[in-house]
Amino acid sequence: MIRALHHVQLAAPAGSEPLLREFYAGVLGFCEVAKPPELTKRGGIWFRGEGVEIHLGIEDDFRPARKAHPAFLVDDLDAYAARLPGAVPDDLFPGYRRIYVFDPVGNRLELLQAL
Repeated sequence: MIRALHHVQLAAPAGSEPLLREFYAGVLGFCEVAKPPELTKRGGIWFRGEGVEIHLGIEDDFRPARKAHPAFLVDDLDAYAARLPGAVPDDLFPGYRRIYVFDPVGNRLELLQAL
């Protein structure tokens, strides 16, 4: 039986780790976690928050996820919306307020708050 979701993996282009670090740690508030030594050789970067982990792996022929996306539950959607210029609000999910944003390499992300 599946008990929980361990992590979500998104792709990123080579050399984008500084931009990803600035966004995922600096703007979204995730903590960077060390990758295992064998995986460090591949590039990319991992982040962790309360109950959630996101891995960004390097992909040679990178194309950002434009429809597929991780969705993060947040306590204060307005605070995130204020820090994320270009956030697109959406009220089509009953019981939640939500916004869509794109990370620095173009991956789509959803942040939502229960009503």
